[in-house]
Amino acid sequence: MELIIAIFIGLMFSCGVYLILRRSIVKVILGIFVLSNAANLIIFLAGGITKSEVAFIPHGEQTLDPALINDPVAQVLVIKSIVIGLGIAAYILALKYRYFEVTGTHDLDSLKNTDQR
Repeated sequence: MELIIAIFIGLMFSCGVYLILRRSIVKVILGIFVLSNAANLIIFLAGGITKSEVAFIPHGEQTLDPALINDPVAQVLVIKSIVIGLGIAAYILALKYRYFEVTGTHDLDSLKNTDQR
């Protein structure tokens, strides 16, 4: 199961890099989103995929076997990166809106002609 997910993450990384290298600003933004989601998945995969319990000790017990609980650190990192990714997405979309207002195009190559004196 982890091998299939690792291959899927590799495909997401390659699609993200491909989109970032395109000329359209919309495709660059989509590439950043895909790359961000692939990074989230690889952090989540690093925590391990197991059927286990949450990291709470049931009432009346003194200890809990560490092999029976999930690692909460990877889950916390993924949640934080999703929140940061949403903030970056809002910022990038605002920049894209302003970019289109100024240039009137989505093509990054048209920026060569914007600095004419």
